[in-house]
Amino acid sequence: MPQLTLRERRPADLPIQWHWEHEQPRPEWKLWDAPYFHEPFEPSGLSLANYTEKAVLDNPKRRTIALDGACIGSITRDEEAPAGGGWWELGIVIYDPRHWGGGYGGQALKLWTALTFVETDAHVITLTTWSGNERMVRSAQRVGYRECARIPEARLWQGQRYDSVRLAALRGEWVMGGL
Repeated sequence: MPQLTLRERRPADLPIQWHWEHEQPRPEWKLWDAPYFHEPFEPSGLSLANYTEKAVLDNPKRRTIALDGACIGSITRDEEAPAGGGWWELGIVIYDPRHWGGGYGGQALKLWTALTFVETDAHVITLTTWSGNERMVRSAQRVGYRECARIPEARLWQGQRYDSVRLAALRGEWVMGGL
């Protein structure tokens, strides 16, 4: 069984992340990562040299998702305003569809949630997606997140309306529930 870990970004990760985030035309992951916010089909034009120059390796708000040591994605967290209020929002992306459907996203989300509770003052952690990304909703629910908000038909994508979906995990339930 391959080993999934979350680790700091390394220089060797940057070409992989740049490829999937900026170079790759029509990456499938962008069809699921809030496609209504950006044009998912065109490379950004950012060169690898510029990406590497601007990249921060040691960032407590971002980790590399690694499978047997190789970068397959990225996971992030940001504190919701006001600072110190105990609310953090997570984001996750696994780039290559060949790594989808094997439980890696759920494993990464579970690890990152636990780390966020340990490393921050988080009282509640949320994850926001859209009803078109059913795999993300199911994955979050499997690891212990509960749906806490659904804004009907808030997102327009390719002529169809989708709900905005927010899922949450509370510190007390996460620890006490043994999740």
